[in-house]
Amino acid sequence: MALDPGLVGRSYPPSAVYEVGRAKIAEFAAAIGDPDPVYRDAEAARAAGHPDVIAPPTFAIVVSLDAATSVLDDPEVAIDYSRVVHGEQRFTHHRPIRAGDRLVARTTIETVRHVGGNDLLTTRVDLATEDGEPVCTATSMLVARGES
Repeated sequence: MALDPGLVGRSYPPSAVYEVGRAKIAEFAAAIGDPDPVYRDAEAARAAGHPDVIAPPTFAIVVSLDAATSVLDDPEVAIDYSRVVHGEQRFTHHRPIRAGDRLVARTTIETVRHVGGNDLLTTRVDLATEDGEPVCTATSMLVARGES
């Protein structure tokens, strides 16, 4: 069953606040194999012009992935997750994510397309501080493979 194009523009309630910690940033940097000291050492980060350690650019997935699952949990989306592959992921940073940030994620369905028997669902997750300062926009496209 094809996804309903009427889902475009649907937004979901904001996530709970995610407090970014130095240890989580360091763990993420280690997991991706990035030795840059700005991810672990506050002095190195300050020397580079940041108020505290910053997160690698892809750290945004830690916060945005959980928020994006609200789309998959929506019964009106009715996507067969057993047929889904991740087609694309992009991050647009408005500023680096920093230790001490208290981030809130807001998820919106951007596009629904049917191409070659497959459904393509694109979501946008806007990450901002709890005070509303934009930090990052994460865009993700899922492909729900057709049955034929």
